[in-house]
Amino acid sequence: MDKIDLYRQYIKQILTEHAQISTDKDTVKPQLIFDNENDHYQLAYIGWQGEKRVFGPVMHFDIIILASGNAESSCAASRAISVRIPSRVGNLSRFS
Repeated sequence: MDKIDLYRQYIKQILTEHAQISTDKDTVKPQLIFDNENDHYQLAYIGWQGEKRVFGPVMHFDIIILASGNAESSCAASRAISVRIPSRVGNLSRFS
């Protein structure tokens, strides 16, 4: 298992454990949102408290790959950018 798959597994485990804290009597229920393709993971609470609608993201994780060093001159970093992996150079984020 590579590092990214391991991170995905850990994040899902953390969010799932926190989602299990609620009880069956709660009217606001946890909702796990796993976007494996774009590596976005979220736990939100959704439901009703009396007449009030509740939606609240509680935890959100993104897995982001960053190339360090001079990303512009690095062959590997250039290839990563060409396949749409985000690159951070200095204070700028660039998405090809």
